[in-house]
Amino acid sequence: MARILSIDYGKKRTGLAVTDPLQIIAGGLATVATSGLFEYLQAYIAHEEVERIVIGEPRQPNGQPSENLQRVQQFVNRWRKAMPQIPIEYYDERFTSVLAHQAMLDGGLRKKARQDKALVDEISATIILEDYMRSKKL
Repeated sequence: MARILSIDYGKKRTGLAVTDPLQIIAGGLATVATSGLFEYLQAYIAHEEVERIVIGEPRQPNGQPSENLQRVQQFVNRWRKAMPQIPIEYYDERFTSVLAHQAMLDGGLRKKARQDKALVDEISATIILEDYMRSKKL
């Protein structure tokens, strides 16, 4: 089997998470500058087998598209043209940032660590991936 990678796409920073090769456990991978995301993913895929990518679909709580959706769609279109052999699919990311902050609180992280936006992005990507895996019963 190959890994599944998830993306919590942001305007400045993007959180990434990945499964183990058996697709049992999801864990944070990194937070990268969005401007270098495409190149980072290409380098990662050159060294690790990735079966598919799941990208958070940014929506408002009422289901309407968020302002970030257009940027996400542009990235997805670019990916599909350049790397058609690795499918990319959307997954609802509503409330993942809230859940990430709650996970940090539950984990006992101090206030300074909880203010680390890069860590929040990586945890959000992990939550997206865990939810995706649960929905597919992987």
